[in-house]
Order: sequence, then C-alpha cells, then structure tokens
Amino acid sequence: MDQPSEAARGRSEVIVISDGTGDTATAAVKAVMLQFQADWKLRVFGGIRHESEVRRAIDQAAGANALVVFSLVDKRVAGALLREAGARGVPTVDLLGSLISKVAQHLHAEPRHQPGLLHAFSDEYFERIDAVEFAVRHDDGANLETLFEADIVLVGVSRTSKTPLSMYLAQRGYKTGNVPLVPSVEPSKALTELDPRKVYGLVVDHATLLTLRINRLKELRASPHSSYTDSDSVELELRRARKLFRQQRWRTIDITGRAVEETAARILDLYQAALG
Repeated sequence: MDQPSEAARGRSEVIVISDGTGDTATAAVKAVMLQFQADWKLRVFGGIRHESEVRRAIDQAAGANALVVFSLVDKRVAGALLREAGARGVPTVDLLGSLISKVAQHLHAEPRHQPGLLHAFSDEYFERIDAVEFAVRHDDGANLETLFEADIVLVGVSRTSKTPLSMYLAQRGYKTGNVPLVPSVEPSKALTELDPRKVYGLVVDHATLLTLRINRLKELRASPHSSYTDSDSVELELRRARKLFRQQRWRTIDITGRAVEETAARILDLYQAALG
C-alpha cells in the first residue's frame, strides 16, 4: 500500500533553488518560517546554472507540492524556471529579481547577471576562513596564550551560548574566542589583561539558565542533582559574573530571549562603536 506523501500528511516543503550555495535564500526562508508554527521541510538545490537542472528541481517541487524560493541572477535560467514552474503549477518566490531591478533603476546601471559573485574567492573569503579556524582553536578557553589576537572575546558561565556566538561571528569574519567562567576558579591573566573594549560578558535570566542546564544534563543522561543545576548556586554564579564584568569594565550582553543573530548584531554594534 502506498504511503501518503509528506504534503498529504500536512507537512509543508520549501525548496530553495540557487546558482550559488543557497545560503542566502536558506537564511531568508528560515527567518520567515520562524513566524509560523508549522511542520516543514527544507531542501536546497545549489549551483543551478542550466535549464536542464531547473527542470529537474521543479519536477521535485511539483512532486512534493512545494513552494520554490529561488535566487538566480542569470535571466535566462530564471526565465526557464518561471516557465517550467508555471506549466507545472508550482508556486515561486523570486528572492533577488525584483531587488536587482530596483537597484538597477536607482543606480541607472545594468547588472552583470553573473552567478556566484557573492561566494567568489577573495581576501574577505580567506579572512572568514582564518576567523573560523581561530574560533575553533580558541573555543571554551583553549589556547589562552594567543587569545590576545582575537577581535572579540566572549566570557560567561556555562550555557550562555558562547560557542554558537563565536562561530557565528567568525562566519562574519571576526576572530572570536570564548572563555567559560568556572566556579571557584579565578579568571586567567590572559583574559583579564586584554583590552576591555574587545571583551563581552554574557548573562542570561536565572530561570532560563536553569532550564538550559537541566536540559543539557538530560541530553547527557547525567545526574540532575548537582551544583550545576542548583538554583542558589546558579544565581550565585550569575551574580559573580556580573561583578567580574563591572570590575573589568567589560560590556555586559543579556542573551535572554534573543536568537544568536540578534545577540551577534548587538555585539557588533558595540564593537564598531568602540573602534569608532
């Protein structure tokens, strides 16, 4: 007996079609889907440069009753996609076409319509690679002897999103290290002697932190009965962290209820202002 399709079971699907990696369109789709409480699936078709590849992707979309979000700068390939989608009844969203058109009108210039420019090899690309490698080497307090080379250093108690933030900022090209605050252990001089303008102290609401830690122990199948998840101990850790941040003149960033992208944007605003 045939199994019902995901669409028939109420699971929506979005297909991203891009002439590059699809990262830009994927990020846009994920940001939009956060606004909906829906069970959905994402598929990405990257490196689409020919009409035959478009037909294959649209065929997949038609079979899954999916919405297609595309970012194609080659007008010929984009036109082929729209024709094929129209013939198959597949709904589409052109992520770049209208924006390119508006910018062209504003600049009174003709766009190049050349795929892959965003991810072409450049000095900026290699800087991002270096930043990611730096973040990996300086994650969770590692290699403190070279922490001074960082653009940004994140400090906080356990479960304050230090690693995800470090990796996100590294993807933006900023060499980022992160150092955990451990109860009963004094911070290293390698940290406290840094320029305070590059150090950011992360805090979070007590109840949120307690929940994060309890869930972490469940994932690890560890005993939930420890100072790590003791309410009074957690509160004390946060108070000591805030005191340290004030003493060291580090900017305090409250991550409560914020996505990694939002926290990173706040840090970068402060970072640029400090440079300025």
